[in-house]
Amino acid sequence: MAPAPCHLRSRVMPLGTGAKGGEAQVSVSSDESIVVSGLWKSYGAVKAVAGVDFTVQSGEVFGMLGPNGAGKSTTVEILAGLRRRDAGQVKVLGMDPGVDAAQLKSRIGMQLQSVSLYPRLKVLEVLRLFASFYSRPLDPLAVLDRVDLREKAGALTNQLSGGQAQRLAIALAMIGDGEMLFLDEPTTGLDPQARRMLWEVILDLKQAGKTVVLTTHYMEEAERLCDRVAVIDYGRIIALGSPRELVAQHFREQAVEFEAPGFSGEAALGEIPGISRVERDGDTITLYTDQVSQTVEALLALAGSNGMAVRDFMVRRATLEDVFLRLTGRRIRE
Repeated sequence: MAPAPCHLRSRVMPLGTGAKGGEAQVSVSSDESIVVSGLWKSYGAVKAVAGVDFTVQSGEVFGMLGPNGAGKSTTVEILAGLRRRDAGQVKVLGMDPGVDAAQLKSRIGMQLQSVSLYPRLKVLEVLRLFASFYSRPLDPLAVLDRVDLREKAGALTNQLSGGQAQRLAIALAMIGDGEMLFLDEPTTGLDPQARRMLWEVILDLKQAGKTVVLTTHYMEEAERLCDRVAVIDYGRIIALGSPRELVAQHFREQAVEFEAPGFSGEAALGEIPGISRVERDGDTITLYTDQVSQTVEALLALAGSNGMAVRDFMVRRATLEDVFLRLTGRRIRE
């Protein structure tokens, strides 16, 4: 049976030799680190990546935002030379990762979604091992400091918690001081404090001139870190631009969001002044309005007259999650 496209278990290791591509050459300008055209990858009948086109500029943080199963991990692993593509043209740092993975590996770092580490090695030992694969690596202890793992330097890797193992995987991606880093769901499993610490690491990498390709299903993460975002669903890019551009393209309104268990009067909500759109996802109802005060007043009056229980009421600006909801009709779930 073919492997599922987005629940990939891969060992964290230096990238090996990739598949031979055979596609025509793609021209790459000096300010483009990645150029992808017509990328396809299927697993049997499942189209994991379905005709994707995008570029990544040198020095930017480029995000791939979408739910589990959208094709983000498959795309990243093709870019890094870890998977064969079925069709399309790909250039990473001027090289085809399906042909030139051996040359590409010295110039990039990679953190995969599922981490398997050497269980009998200590944290510092495995980081020094990976450092030996590169001609000019960073100092291992300095990298451990940067991901807040110095106190675990002498611990066996199999003694780490899930979040600590994730931070070690990111340290391994950083150790070679590559021009480009691929980070696949880097903050999954981390507590909020550790997540924000790694956000600072990623922003520092950008400040140092690194190109970062980041996959995530966290909306706040994409908005905070990414210069541009490709919103991906069912293997296709359905929106591409900066977070601000994507929100502005689809929304001029603010969002009034609340929980209303058992309520079925969406038509009445649509008659409230200022409402341009009503979205429902389970018990969560979101009203998009350009007249917030009038909308809230009318909503509360409607709730009182109909006996509607309104819980967790909030008013907020539109976000990438609203964009995804508008484009797909559903929210991204963890």
